[in-house]
Amino acid sequence: MGKLDPIISESDTEEEAAAYDVWFRAQVEEGLRSKGPWISNEEVMREAREIIENAKNAQASLGS
Repeated sequence: MGKLDPIISESDTEEEAAAYDVWFRAQVEEGLRSKGPWISNEEVMREAREIIENAKNAQASLGS
């Protein structure tokens, strides 16, 4: 297994790409098996925007 072209892959080697693929598939399977509460995309995005806004406000207050 050799080095990969950076234009085609984010991984440096085929081994890294294969390892990432195994990890990613395991994460997807875990998510599909999860019995936790379902959260809508809208709710996740609202929470993310809130976190970003709070971080910006905190940074602005440090700069004052």
